[in-house]
Amino acid sequence: MKDNQNSIRMLEEGRAKFAFDKAFEAKDRAYAPKYKSHVKRVPMLIKTNGLGATLAFIKNGDEAYKAIYQNLTDWLRNDAKHIIDIEEDLVKTVVSLDSAVYRAVTNEVLAFLNWLRRFSDGLIESED
Repeated sequence: MKDNQNSIRMLEEGRAKFAFDKAFEAKDRAYAPKYKSHVKRVPMLIKTNGLGATLAFIKNGDEAYKAIYQNLTDWLRNDAKHIIDIEEDLVKTVVSLDSAVYRAVTNEVLAFLNWLRRFSDGLIESED
């Protein structure tokens, strides 16, 4: 049981560190305020429209959405669990997944976005 708790803690710490690094990179960009508001919006888009549709939307969105899309791609490529292998494009990979893996990837993306939202909130100033 203790090994399981340590594994979960290490996974959360990995997500948190990666999310902090991405939010820190975004904080000095011109699109930083939009990035912060978009990071808050993306989880609801996923819950409403599904992961595939949301990824397609943000991939073709403004600069801030594209940065979030790249952050998600980078996280899923570097995640220690290796839920999926992204050969070319995240959207193309996600829409071809079976339902069990699709749900696992959706949960992972939402967990990562939770950390990204927290750090964006703390590091990036809002638009006034």
